[in-house]
Amino acid sequence: RGGARGQAGMEPAEGPGVVDFHGDEEIIEVVELGPPGPALTFAPADDLADEMEDVDFDEGGEEPDAEVWETEDEEAGGDGMEPQDDSEVTFSLHSASVFCVSLDPKTNTLAVTGGEDDKAFVWRVSDGELLFECTGHKDSVTCVGFSHDSMFVATGDMSGLIKVWRVDAKEEVWSFEVGDLEWMEWHPQAHVLLAGTADGNSWMWKIPSGDCKTFQGPACPATCGRILPDGKRAVVGYEDGTMRIWDLKQGTSLHVLKGQDGHQDPLTCLASNQDGSLILTGSVDCNAKLISCATGKVVCVFKMESTAPKAPGGESEEAESNSVETLGFCNVMPLAAVGYLDGTLAIYDLLTQSLRHKCQHESGIVQLLWEESSAVVYTCSLDGAVRLWDARSGKMISEYRGHSAEILDFAVNKDASIVVTTSGDHQAKVFCVQRPDR
Repeated sequence: RGGARGQAGMEPAEGPGVVDFHGDEEIIEVVELGPPGPALTFAPADDLADEMEDVDFDEGGEEPDAEVWETEDEEAGGDGMEPQDDSEVTFSLHSASVFCVSLDPKTNTLAVTGGEDDKAFVWRVSDGELLFECTGHKDSVTCVGFSHDSMFVATGDMSGLIKVWRVDAKEEVWSFEVGDLEWMEWHPQAHVLLAGTADGNSWMWKIPSGDCKTFQGPACPATCGRILPDGKRAVVGYEDGTMRIWDLKQGTSLHVLKGQDGHQDPLTCLASNQDGSLILTGSVDCNAKLISCATGKVVCVFKMESTAPKAPGGESEEAESNSVETLGFCNVMPLAAVGYLDGTLAIYDLLTQSLRHKCQHESGIVQLLWEESSAVVYTCSLDGAVRLWDARSGKMISEYRGHSAEILDFAVNKDASIVVTTSGDHQAKVFCVQRPDR
């Protein structure tokens, strides 16, 4: 549905509610009669749904979004004037939705993007110039990332083909095929790659030798994973609601969270704090759990009170239209942020284990990232905007637009001066977010 949100209103001659003028009738004046109602939808909902088959949307958030976009289109005049674009650079070599992006950690000058067109590209952030294409994928590229020293870049597609490229030589140095790929991550200090697959296994390889180790989870997808800051352990979440902390060297499971302690629905995301003492897990069950890494025990549960009334038996779609999509810890204050599909950004205070702020978005939050050295959290959402929030006050600092469809992934550079986004509009964009208060 969000795939064509930005296009709504571009072709006023089509669609329901349009008046055809005949003969000598002419428009003298158009009078606005308040906000557009449900009758003023500009694009058939079915067309939008077809484009967006890969993205889950919140069924409850349609009308406010429609109003926002219609208002903007009216402001733009609807007659060929450019929509708002705050970006500095647009990378447009992809021919379908761009699913993922990563910045090279060492210099922050290169980006790698992967898309639904089965392609991945490494390109320069400063001018969008292509460095090289990561060729050979035959399915949507859903995972990309640079090694800790920016020497290697890894690209992984949905069918499980993972390739590693040496950046300076622009050549492939390793590839491997696993089951359907769910996630992939580089080790924070070594040339070691970790990935999770739909059969429940997590794989670890030394690059480029390819030495391999597997960690066997339950017989359901390993939906998310993260190597802990010590580089010796990894935390993996599964579709059955369980979470495991693995010892990477021994290949053994140190802690398992399941049953009542675990989540009641699939895990969607997880994060650890800077020293690796705490883990935060998020799930389709709308709960975020704070877990001690040392004991594997739940410290507290952050529950979002659903605004939608639950139907008896909990079978209604309303009851299932929300989930935790993304979360993360602040490095400089004891705060954590949780982003929900209903558009809520919740800032929790870890010391008091209480909700500190609720920041509302027009539509679902796809991802959030904290600045490395301040209490500023970035969100990207299905309405195509990037927003910066001050976690201390709960106020929005700024908003950046330029995509004509939902943002699917984004990355922030080390000094928090640029944001690179990828979108369903087939583009990646670079936004300068330097702020005067620095």
